[in-house]
Amino acid sequence: MDTLITILHVGTAVFIVGPMAIIPMTGLRALRAGNAAQVRTLATSTMLFTWLSLLTFVFGFGAMSMAPARYHLTFTTPWILWSAILYIVAFVLNAFVVVPQMRKAADAMVATPEGSAPVRPAGYGPIAATNGIASLLLVVVVILMIWKP
Repeated sequence: MDTLITILHVGTAVFIVGPMAIIPMTGLRALRAGNAAQVRTLATSTMLFTWLSLLTFVFGFGAMSMAPARYHLTFTTPWILWSAILYIVAFVLNAFVVVPQMRKAADAMVATPEGSAPVRPAGYGPIAATNGIASLLLVVVVILMIWKP
């Protein structure tokens, strides 16, 4: 059973957390292209993947609790604790900064008259910066999982 939970943890990390980090970058491209409908759709997709990423978090705790006793894994094991903290910060940044900024940028594009769009659309900087930080945090989580200091 522990192998199944570990496979689910890794699988959801790849197929859910990965898109959670990458989709906003596609949203930036759609934002530059002036495609408000696509930005809005990508914001919805990002929110969906962000909430689904909680499955990875849950499966991670399941894998930790089913690990053989010789590993002495607890929530206070440093790499597990830091991974959880960094994931939570990335989750909050995506759910409460990136997605609302993407929606606000899509609304601003709809409200802007055709042909008068600025070179850098509204909200581009906050979306790029926040998603970059969240993605970097998720990369550090992966490194902690592999390295296990």
